Amino acid sequence: MLCKKRVVALSALGLLILGGSVARAEVRLPKIFTDNMMFQRDQPIRVWGWAEAGEEVHVTLTSDKADTKADEKGQWAIELPALKAGENLELSIAGKNTIVLKNVIMGDIWLCSGQSNMEWGLGQSNAADDIQTADFPKIRRIKFNHVQSGNPEQDAPAATPWQMCTPQTAGGFTAVGFYFARDVQAKTGIPIGLLDDSWGGSKIEPWIASAGIELVPELSGSQGGNGWSGMYNAMIHPLTRFPIKGVLWYQGESNGGEGESYYHKMSALVLGWRKVWQQNEMPFYFVQLANFQGANDNPAGGDGWSKLREAQTKALLIPNTGMAVIIDTVPLNEAGDIHPKNKFDVGSRLARWSLSRDYGQKDVVVSGPLYKSLQVDGSKVRLTFDHIGSGLIVGAKQGRAAAVEDKEGKLKRFAIAGADKKWFWAEALIEKDTVVLSSAEVLEPVAVRYAYAMNPDGANLYNREGLPASPFRTDTW
Repeated sequence: MLCKKRVVALSALGLLILGGSVARAEVRLPKIFTDNMMFQRDQPIRVWGWAEAGEEVHVTLTSDKADTKADEKGQWAIELPALKAGENLELSIAGKNTIVLKNVIMGDIWLCSGQSNMEWGLGQSNAADDIQTADFPKIRRIKFNHVQSGNPEQDAPAATPWQMCTPQTAGGFTAVGFYFARDVQAKTGIPIGLLDDSWGGSKIEPWIASAGIELVPELSGSQGGNGWSGMYNAMIHPLTRFPIKGVLWYQGESNGGEGESYYHKMSALVLGWRKVWQQNEMPFYFVQLANFQGANDNPAGGDGWSKLREAQTKALLIPNTGMAVIIDTVPLNEAGDIHPKNKFDVGSRLARWSLSRDYGQKDVVVSGPLYKSLQVDGSKVRLTFDHIGSGLIVGAKQGRAAAVEDKEGKLKRFAIAGADKKWFWAEALIEKDTVVLSSAEVLEPVAVRYAYAMNPDGANLYNREGLPASPFRTDTW
């Protein structure tokens, strides 16, 4: 009996070995290659995978064909010419077996990454009407699992195949990505693909490529261990052979106690991803953190995420970046929720940057007012701003509706201080394209802060396009 069991076991082992040999002989693809997938238009079409060493592999898309052989490690890769457009295409990969991927489309692919507010699904966002009408076959997405690795991996951990956006699938889409894609696709006609690659609660460090750390002197010595690069290695690196249009990034809550250091990490993130994708001008649009928790009535502010938002604003110094300001999107009675349900404004404001920068719609105003300069004139301070659009207003916003001018309202959340560093709320008036501040308690002002708090509830400086001004301070105290 023992002998018989041993024969059976050896036979089973032989079958496993034979089965493994057969599996290795078959052409295989990374998980990002599925039916309904999108390739980046106007970029070389790269297809790669595995086969038996020396096996011939033939790849066909439309009339374009390429042949190669798997190397000694069983790896192969080809590149087909770029296509400007194409729908309902078939991608064929043939070796000893043949794989045919159907309903392939050309378009613009955006990587959506960060932590939970990027991962947050449309189905969690009070968006029943948007889901019901989400019949957008030219919007596609693929979702990735949460994995970390100590070394760069070859295959991204896909959680889903590529999916078309329908009322049945839309609820699982990243809500920020959905609203971005819906807006851009409607206004350009170009198909939009989303790589949904986020991890709730994650800090920025695990997303940074080691190549990016090397480009930022302030981060010298940060490589290896200590939470750096693990998510990049497993979830981003396997995608870097796959051309994309750009990146949407929503993260920062888990680094919320930081200031200047976060700017250096953002620099490493952006520059590193551009380097590994070999796309030095790749658009990178990010979200400044929303208002959170109770309002702070201390004019000095400086609590919570105020310095983090300041670092995010500074990240605009990185070329070809853009920032969506969203401190007006969370009503005070919902401010205890770190996952704001209004992702409509977030995606739409990110789309403004892309429509203007990437799709030639130069008339689109991309941002609300951003602080530019300060001029002291006696007891008054005059502020100027970039991105004033068609003019500055006192604005009022309700829900997802665009902010409108509050003609009877007064500007709030401006504070001024003298050399004694004592802060007081200021009277603030709009004069043409500037804001003039004064306070009876500060006769010789030297510094200004606006909305510089964890929750600057009531901050209401906008441009006429309905976009809010970003928080700022002019001091470094």
